[in-house]
Formats: sequence, C-alpha cells, structure tokens
Amino acid sequence: MLSFPRRGVYMITDCAGRLAAEVLANVEAGLQGGVAVVQYRDKQPLDALGLARRLTVLCHRYQAPLLVNDDVELAAAAGADGVHLGRDDGDVAAARRRLGPGAIIGVSCYNDVSRAAEMLAHGADYAAFGRFFASNSKPMAAPAQLETLMSAKGLLKAPIVAIGGVTPENGGLLLAAGADVLAVIGGLSGADARRAAERYAGLFAQGRATMAGDLDTISQDS
Repeated sequence: MLSFPRRGVYMITDCAGRLAAEVLANVEAGLQGGVAVVQYRDKQPLDALGLARRLTVLCHRYQAPLLVNDDVELAAAAGADGVHLGRDDGDVAAARRRLGPGAIIGVSCYNDVSRAAEMLAHGADYAAFGRFFASNSKPMAAPAQLETLMSAKGLLKAPIVAIGGVTPENGGLLLAAGADVLAVIGGLSGADARRAAERYAGLFAQGRATMAGDLDTISQDS
C-alpha cells in the first residue's frame, strides 16, 4: 500500500451523473496535473466495487494512493489504500483491524482540533478540517475557521487536510494557516482537470513567507 502524502493536492471524485469512464478520465487528468492522492466518493453508485477497483489500478499507475469514502468493506474488497471516515462512519480502530497496519485511515474533524487529536491517538493517519469556504458539494456542512488550522498545526504531527470550497485563489491562505494538503471536489471536476490540478499544485511551490503575508493581510482586514 502507498502512504498518504505529507503535502499535495487531494482529489475527491465527483461522480454525480457521470459514467464510470467519465470518472476515470477525470481522475486521470487530475493525476496528470499533479494530484497526489484520490478519494472515491459516490453517493449513488451503480457499480461501486468495479469502479473502485479500476480507480485503484489507475491511481497506482501514477503512484498515488486511492482511498474510499465511508465504506471500509468496499475499500478492502477493492484493494484500495485506505478509507476516509466521517463522524458516523465507524470506528478508527475497527477500520485498522479490517484493513491492516499499512492502510491509510483519514478522519473528518470539521472544526474540532480535540477530535483530531483523539482520532490520531486511536490510529488515524491524517485529520481533515472544513468546510472553510462556500461549497457546492457540501453546502450544508458547518463552517470551519482558519484559526482551527493554526491550532492544529501547533498540536498535531500528522498531515492536516483542508476541505470545502478550496480554489487556487484561496488555497494559499489555508496552506499559510497550517494545512498540508488541499482536498478538492468541484474545482477538479471540470473539463480541464489537468490544468486545474496544475494550478492547485502550483500553490505548494510558493514560499511560506508569501502565503503568510497573504494570511496577515486577511487577518488585518477582518
């Protein structure tokens, strides 16, 4: 199994209304543009196992891990590299027992650093916070604050993921605040996912000082 990246772009599939071939083509374009990790998320799957297996093969061709949203058993059956768990998606320790010591287990922590610390202590590999900006994919999700990322960066040793309305224009603020990985759904679901991925990946080439300056500007304007 592959490891979760310490930094990079995290692509989450947008499967709504798409055939499997379209999802695969979209993901490959993202991988070609520099996506470092992919999550298979599909709320109305027609053939979840078949698509998850094909995505695993595709991602491994680019040396990127494939995670499955919510479903530990699907991750195991597909040979995926791990699973991402929300608050109601099961226990981290149980997922670890099922998937093995080398699997990646990520957890949604919303705006709660204490939850992140607890889940990491129970064996999770990364903590995801958000949503930070308005999101078409998760419009009803509770908002998170940049200060949460700052607190998490000072406390947690595992990779910190930021999600929710992330764009190439606002992603630098999240990185400056402490995010290591930017998770993107809608921003990578368009016709030119490769170019979009390149723009997101370019954020990681910027110096921390530049991003910190942007964050200071936002803080002063608040």
